[in-house]
Amino acid sequence: MILMDAVNYTNFRQNLKSFMKTVNEDSEPLIVTTKKGEDDIVVLSKDDYDAMNETMRILSNQPLMAKIRRGDA
Repeated sequence: MILMDAVNYTNFRQNLKSFMKTVNEDSEPLIVTTKKGEDDIVVLSKDDYDAMNETMRILSNQPLMAKIRRGDA
């Protein structure tokens, strides 16, 4: 389980530049909370987002995953 820092929406909005810098420098996602929990979001750097998407693309490519498994064996 990944533990993420959390900040409420008002604080996030008031300190957006600082939070963006921290998320990018630390490569740690940030949860932005709202009064309605269903409206909460997670903020992550573009580099981390791109890496996550690439990992999901690789994991969903069955022929490639078969090659990787054969290579591990």
